[in-house]
Amino acid sequence: MSSPVTIVLLVSTGAAWETRALAALQASPASVVLKRCVDVADLLATASTGQAHVAVLAADLAGLDHAVVDDLGRYGVRVVGIATDTELTRPRAARIGLVTLLEVARIDDVAALVAALPADPTEPPGPPELPGVVPGGAGEGRPAAPEAGAPGRVIAVWGPGGAPGRTTLAGAVAADLARRGLSTLLVDADPYGGAVAQQLGILDEVSGLLAAARLVAAGTVEQRFATVQRRLSDRLRVITGLPRPDRWSEVRPGTLTALVERARLDGQVVLDTGFSIEPDPAADLGRPARNDLTREALEVADEVVLVGAADPVGLARLARAVTDLRDLVPDLSPRIVVNRMRPSLGWREADVTAMLAGFGPSRGVHFLPDDQPAVDRALVAGRLLVESGESPLTRAVGRLIDAMAGGSPRLP
Repeated sequence: MSSPVTIVLLVSTGAAWETRALAALQASPASVVLKRCVDVADLLATASTGQAHVAVLAADLAGLDHAVVDDLGRYGVRVVGIATDTELTRPRAARIGLVTLLEVARIDDVAALVAALPADPTEPPGPPELPGVVPGGAGEGRPAAPEAGAPGRVIAVWGPGGAPGRTTLAGAVAADLARRGLSTLLVDADPYGGAVAQQLGILDEVSGLLAAARLVAAGTVEQRFATVQRRLSDRLRVITGLPRPDRWSEVRPGTLTALVERARLDGQVVLDTGFSIEPDPAADLGRPARNDLTREALEVADEVVLVGAADPVGLARLARAVTDLRDLVPDLSPRIVVNRMRPSLGWREADVTAMLAGFGPSRGVHFLPDDQPAVDRALVAGRLLVESGESPLTRAVGRLIDAMAGGSPRLP
């Protein structure tokens, strides 16, 4: 019985190693070169026919990014990146999901490597060991965190529809962490149109989130991460959100995860999210879905702060959100925040806590007072809540951070 033959696409850009690679692949009875593609567009068009198994190309090929690697994976095409120096190339390869690299000095082994590739495009080659072959990424295409120093904690602030105060609370949490001496990044990840920039009076039309998405796709976020952030203080930075709601599709799946994994190397990360985590039928067809950004934020978070309004409608939505979150991330218990609590509602904090306990476990229920004057002062001045002066609301946020610190050695 004959061995299976691997169908190969070779992207030809005139590099010196390409002639040797072509000769090695043509000489091997286990591989057939289907086509020499001229660029990424030609490669994707050919791969979409479903005839090829492997693409051999330069790791620094123009236009090669995470989206291209993802598309090739969906077509069942595994990718081998050829690099002059794998150590220098590995960080970028990890960012774009390129899991297999071959040194140019070992290009004559490319046919043996192609034959040894596993069926799963996301897995690096296993035995037999091939000299000069290294995995291009760590984990799911993301670089491993440095061993020196623990990464920061990722806190997602989420809540149901009805404007319960997600953005205000996210900004307050980030500012309080920074006030305590922690380097903190606030990320506006609301796919329905972020409001962090407007609340802080940032008039720059450049979206930090879209700029970061382009860096992740190009594999350069590690080197240029600082360029997508706005500095608010010595300890606090912000990545602004979408300039218009209709641009959500430019943030591809996996982008926020890659962004967060990079950001947490510098300190704490606070994510301001959207309201809906309802699955979209488009996801079943392999297309991006609008709510994926919020779902991804909750899945990547170390802790979720779930905020809801204290009125009857807000509490009903909050109770449903506890159940929805448990369905999405079963192993994660949220820290629940009941916002705008006021005596005129006629119920005690203990009553609300007991009611919410019936919908699932939590890491505690916290109450923020209805302190509209403090919120108004911050909004009108375009400043963070803690910058507008001490108030009942800022003291309540401080108690929330104290409680969070008690459950995490990474917070003071």
